[in-house]
Amino acid sequence: MANVTFTSPRMKKDLTLYAVAGDTDTLLSVAQKNKVPLDFECQNGECGSCAIQVQVLSGKTPIGIALTEKEKVALKLAGKITQAQIEDAETNDRPPPWRLACQFIVRHEDILVTF
Repeated sequence: MANVTFTSPRMKKDLTLYAVAGDTDTLLSVAQKNKVPLDFECQNGECGSCAIQVQVLSGKTPIGIALTEKEKVALKLAGKITQAQIEDAETNDRPPPWRLACQFIVRHEDILVTF
């Protein structure tokens, strides 16, 4: 069970949603179902248009979530993450601050999503 708070200058106010942790829906899917105005194009991790910042609100160590190969390439090309952050994610299980909403699966942690 997780609370996902979306924040953006494009929204009048922040929106907090309850998401079923471990569901196979992506964060983009959750946003679409709740009419959150999150940008996207390809929906499969190649274009990078759904790049988001993710911050864990629980104060605990974030749950490591593997980056897909498409996500690594798209975020690195967009200048959102570095090779060092990718290596840190892979070896130390520390998620980078930027993710792709179309690849991110919600886990058992409350998060703040900025776009």
